[in-house]
Amino acid sequence: MTTTSLKLLALILMFLDHIGEFIPGMPVYLRWIGRLSAPLFMFCMVWGLHYTRNRMHYLKRMYFFGVFMAAVNLLLNNILSEPYHYISNNIFVTLLLVGIIVTISEKAKERPDKRIFMWTCFFAFEFFSTIICILLGSFAPLYGISSFVGAILPNLIFSEGSFIFVALGVLMYHQKESKRGLITVYVAFIVIYTFITTFAMSQAYGITDYVHFFLHENYQWMMIFSLPLMLGYNNQKGAGLKYFFYIFYPAHIILLYLAGNLLF
Repeated sequence: MTTTSLKLLALILMFLDHIGEFIPGMPVYLRWIGRLSAPLFMFCMVWGLHYTRNRMHYLKRMYFFGVFMAAVNLLLNNILSEPYHYISNNIFVTLLLVGIIVTISEKAKERPDKRIFMWTCFFAFEFFSTIICILLGSFAPLYGISSFVGAILPNLIFSEGSFIFVALGVLMYHQKESKRGLITVYVAFIVIYTFITTFAMSQAYGITDYVHFFLHENYQWMMIFSLPLMLGYNNQKGAGLKYFFYIFYPAHIILLYLAGNLLF
């Protein structure tokens, strides 16, 4: 499969997932199949980061759309009182942070004398960004203000999926050319993530029915089914359709959010 075909498949799965997320009364299986979407987009992104002729332009574009999506989320979350489902979707920021960390790691290899300085600057920025996000989230009377600031000041904690999914993207980048390596890190991530979230939620909510829990609450483990699709990648770009994906993402979320709150 080409990059374009993987993206189109991920887009369809994402659309179905968001129907289940934003439209009341939808069957839970829409959320199940939607778990395949984000990993596929991330997989395509790491290859795009590898092949792009202008990485800074690539990251700037991701940053622009991340801030735009965050502004849309902030606006929509606060113009309706008690919406059916708040918007927290903004994969652009997550993918941007993957690209930033990968770029720093590669630059650090080229300039080992600057390695400590580069990483110190990055983590110092993340520290102050986190403090600002927390303070504004505590005092500003707007729902989702922390995520908005976390897009302007790209933040590992306040990105969609948080630092955990940023780490997955970085691991996928470094193992993208090794099918065995990709399988190892991807499966290990899902197992560890599922175990940690299950343990945490079990302690918090006293879960006893684990069949129901894994099918209706903690179904992120279904990400595993995107792995065969990644392994079918043929290293070809395909038709491209670059800006179609950037535009479709915010457009469909806006429409589904409004439909779910105003029509149902």
